[in-house]
Amino acid sequence: MKLLDIIQKRCSIRQYSPTPVEKEKVEYILEAARLAPSAVNYQPWYFLVIEEEENRKKVVECYPREWIRTAPLFIVVCGDHDQSWKRASDRKDHLDIDAGIVTEHICLAATEEGLGTCIVCNFDVPLFRNYFRLPEQIEPLAIIPIGYPTSPDLFTKTPKKRKPLAETIWKETF
Repeated sequence: MKLLDIIQKRCSIRQYSPTPVEKEKVEYILEAARLAPSAVNYQPWYFLVIEEEENRKKVVECYPREWIRTAPLFIVVCGDHDQSWKRASDRKDHLDIDAGIVTEHICLAATEEGLGTCIVCNFDVPLFRNYFRLPEQIEPLAIIPIGYPTSPDLFTKTPKKRKPLAETIWKETF
């Protein structure tokens, strides 16, 4: 499958079958994440893989939506502010940019493997930090539920609302 095909297929899946995700697929997704680019190649991320029922319940407590309970696996992208690159001119911390890139690598690799994902950023960070004993400089940035969609049709039936390309392009100056 070509990259653009994978990008067009990828969507937010909120209906997962209970089928466990195979270890080989998890390893493939994590390798795709590991290879993501980052500012100055600092790679300021960690991936918390959560599959055990007890810990999955803790994730659900941090994001109490019914649909997320069905995901058999979570990969949580965490960033280390002590390791991230800060731009010299204004001290802009590029952790969020790096995390966004690696998060999309995870989602695209999962899509390629026939797995659904959804990027969840609106969760109880202090509760999550406490449950999973994160050090102060480590920030949980995105919870990514991963699993097989209840129906493969969800990839094509989930609407994609995107602006036309012409509305997003400026040439030479704004």
